[in-house]
Amino acid sequence: MLNPEFIIGIDLGTTNSIVAYTKISVPEDPEPEITVFDIPQLVAGGVVENRPLLPSYIYLPASREVGAGSIALPWNPDNDIIVGAFARDRGAEVPQRLISSSKSWLCNTMIDRNKPVLPWEGPADLAKLSPVAASSVILQHIKDAWNHVMASGDDALKMENQEIFLTVPASFDAVARDLTLQAAQQAGLGHVTLLEEPQAAFYSWIDAAGNAWRKKVKTGDRVLVCDVGGGTSDFSLIHVNEGNGELVLERVAVGNHLLVGGDNMDLTLAYGVAAKMAAAGTRLDAWQMRGLVHSCRNAKETVLTDPSSAEHPVTILGRGTQLIGGTLKTAITRTEIENAVLDGFFPSCPKTAVPEKSRKLGLQEAGLSYESDPAVSRHLAKFIYQQQKDTATPNVLPTAVLFNGGVMKSEKVRRHIMQIMDGWQEDGASAAIRELNSEDFDLAVARGAAYYGLARRGRGIRIRGGLGRSYYIGIAASMPAVPGMPAPVKALCVAAFGTEEGTDIRIPDREFVLVVGEPVSFDFLGSLSRKKDAAGEIVEDWQDEIEEITSIETVLDGTSGQMVRVTLEIKVTEIGTLELWCVSRENDQKWKLEFNVREQE
Repeated sequence: MLNPEFIIGIDLGTTNSIVAYTKISVPEDPEPEITVFDIPQLVAGGVVENRPLLPSYIYLPASREVGAGSIALPWNPDNDIIVGAFARDRGAEVPQRLISSSKSWLCNTMIDRNKPVLPWEGPADLAKLSPVAASSVILQHIKDAWNHVMASGDDALKMENQEIFLTVPASFDAVARDLTLQAAQQAGLGHVTLLEEPQAAFYSWIDAAGNAWRKKVKTGDRVLVCDVGGGTSDFSLIHVNEGNGELVLERVAVGNHLLVGGDNMDLTLAYGVAAKMAAAGTRLDAWQMRGLVHSCRNAKETVLTDPSSAEHPVTILGRGTQLIGGTLKTAITRTEIENAVLDGFFPSCPKTAVPEKSRKLGLQEAGLSYESDPAVSRHLAKFIYQQQKDTATPNVLPTAVLFNGGVMKSEKVRRHIMQIMDGWQEDGASAAIRELNSEDFDLAVARGAAYYGLARRGRGIRIRGGLGRSYYIGIAASMPAVPGMPAPVKALCVAAFGTEEGTDIRIPDREFVLVVGEPVSFDFLGSLSRKKDAAGEIVEDWQDEIEEITSIETVLDGTSGQMVRVTLEIKVTEIGTLELWCVSRENDQKWKLEFNVREQE
């Protein structure tokens, strides 16, 4: 990547994808402005419009559905896949050809995520896509749309030549993160850095508040970022501290991966509508239910977005000749939607509540591994109580909450959650938990990702997540073999205490030998007491101050038993992992090892 012109934030969402950008400017320029990119997309047959939200849906049309030029795009007249608003709307009518929630499928460990399985339960003769390929198709549409609008005639302005920050759920595991990067690479994107969605939402709040953010939070505040999106629910806790007379933000906790969100709510609404229709004498089959789920999703998004909307029509394709016009019509009201969301997903519960576990049958249907308990409020209670256990602090309730995600557009939902948490306060609490107002629940993550790119360049406030210990890797000593005595292991410091996330470290002055092509192990070590060791420093006598954390056993690509001279490069990533890259001295070939720091801290 040579001299990018733009910093681009991409929120690859379960329900909608958004792009925000800012021009990279010199320090003397005024504060750069962050702009949301209106993405060209099909909204109907033969109709292309620019919209800030790109629905994260892919529709695979049958040949008979596609008229001449009806799904052509300005940059691709021979287009044969529909992405965006038209895909979502058409898929509600023909759900067996619709791919949705591809982002959630990326973290499904029960399937090969590079195998073409989507749409799930689609017709056998359909050329399906893998979860990685589906995510790549959405990113490819975004890239092509950007290049068509922003880089016409100027290769330097193409998206692949810019600095890109792509957001992921804070709870994505290492495999899901790697698959997200793989999807970006397949889409032809260049320099991509992953960033957690809750952090991005908080960065957006800082940007919107401007210098006034320091007046909205104070030293000692514990800010909960509650992000309930289309497929996942994420919780993060950010502490506000003081350093050198300035407020300092530090991310101290991240919740578990929770596959519960808008998708579950859509299904709940669909069951409610189906029960109402059954009571009136109309029963829906499984095919119609899939279409009803997508119709309920559209109704939910419309009603929660538009405060003036009291209800939304729901249309279901009919089956059989007795249905007039081939369709069934009903409506779902705002009250039905909000009650279903509040009662089913945010029930009142005590602060000691934990998610309920349902009885598991020996055989289960393959598909997404949703949480057995959909009550987000109980998952939240467990997250907060876990911080109390880990820190032995009597009261670790947040003092402020920042909401994000489409469900949080409803003021009634937000107010209900705040009331639940207020009920968790100890008697005589000095102040009620307060809400930090969000500018936009849809656009915040993308805008925050772009802001983070500025912050990395010294043009904004960064949330600290410095390492809470020093990290080392075991290095076998080079010495003659002694009978009955294993070769001593030295500890090489690869990341010093307090190293900030997003930091790149190189150790060019030390050379090591890497064994490839056969089973080997790598020992990761850590120390809470040795806070002055610098990256590259070797500790020979370490048993009293440095402890073993984990061992990674693997086979690195290469000829069996080959010894390669390498140097080390380390990256402490924005998503809480320690990447160790072994770089060949001969041809710059690289081997990567990854260790999750947060699981240890």
